[in-house]
Amino acid sequence: MPLTLNLGENVFHPMLRLCLGFLATLIALLPPQQAHSGERQPWLHEIRLGLLDHDTDNLWSGAGREDGLDLNVELAFSPHLVLWHGQIRPNLGLSVNDRGNTSKIYVGGVWQHLWRNGLIFDLGAGLAVHDGEIEDPQAIDRKQMGSRVLVRFAAEIGYALTAHNRLLLLFDHVSNGYTADPNEGLDTVGIRYGYLF
Repeated sequence: MPLTLNLGENVFHPMLRLCLGFLATLIALLPPQQAHSGERQPWLHEIRLGLLDHDTDNLWSGAGREDGLDLNVELAFSPHLVLWHGQIRPNLGLSVNDRGNTSKIYVGGVWQHLWRNGLIFDLGAGLAVHDGEIEDPQAIDRKQMGSRVLVRFAAEIGYALTAHNRLLLLFDHVSNGYTADPNEGLDTVGIRYGYLF
């Protein structure tokens, strides 16, 4: 079955513009980063690719209803702010379900702390736009998200294998944050590989 993100003509374009506008605003508000030599750093800081268990049972969102795996790609951008011994960077990601269940595009920020021994801890937050069900009582095998735009929270632990290669375990949660009814939420858990530029 082909992988698709079906947000619809009337929803996808405005929501994509909203997410990209939010990301551009985040990047514009951050100061430009200078490398030690005085040259500007690359715009892209890291790319992460992952395979995630879709709608994992018994986590924040309770029982799972959808199945399959999510193919995930996330970009973290170079502009950053230093906060609490870590760095906050804007990010943009996409998770596509291999069975045609809920897929999403997300944007926001990620705070990361890297210890000297190579351990990594990340916390992320932002907005997501999905192609799943909003409110359809007939779709008993799909999560009812209540809203097209959701809030996203993520936590990740991992290890820096080399200066450029990382291996990470991700927990990801999206829901409407009780701003609409229903609010079943969706959790994913999986493994990601990160390449640091």
